[in-house]
Amino acid sequence: MNNQRILDHFNQSAELKAQSGPILARPIAEAIELMFTALSNGNKILACGNGGSAADCQHFAAELVGRFERERLPLPAIALTTDTSIITAVGNDYSFNDIFAKQVQAFGQSGDVLLALSTSGNSSNVIAAIDAALEREMRIVALTGKGGGQIAKKLTEADVHICVPHDRTARIQEVHLLTIHCLCDGIDVALFGEDVHG
Repeated sequence: MNNQRILDHFNQSAELKAQSGPILARPIAEAIELMFTALSNGNKILACGNGGSAADCQHFAAELVGRFERERLPLPAIALTTDTSIITAVGNDYSFNDIFAKQVQAFGQSGDVLLALSTSGNSSNVIAAIDAALEREMRIVALTGKGGGQIAKKLTEADVHICVPHDRTARIQEVHLLTIHCLCDGIDVALFGEDVHG
């Protein structure tokens, strides 16, 4: 592989992030406020997604339960992508579409937040989780791309949609990761104030 192809990846990623910032700053700030309110009220954040989005869910939960960039008390976040016994049991006994919804029904409470990731906005099991969360009076923060797909149609005015303005999965996922870091930083600042990085 030649160096130019590698440089193209870096340049395209940087360009999309620069273009996305002014578009996504407001919904990201709204998501931070929603998550801050939930955590302040003793609620938790559940996260779901497939593939690379599953890894992003685990990354997000790890930053909250552990730490992001400062020492603080652990914050309650659960990635619904990690328990292979639950996932395979539900997938086998019911449907793969139910692997997240069943967990939302088990763990979700009114006032909790569901962080739902889908680059296409059309992941059936993520949509089912959103339906289950709305039934339990949870709030939704959806991270999508490609116009938002079916997820965009599911969200209410009380939810937050962060839709990356791009069609390429790799680029969307790169902006999702940056968004997750913005969420973690924003939650820390909202809960504990500015720090040296602010």
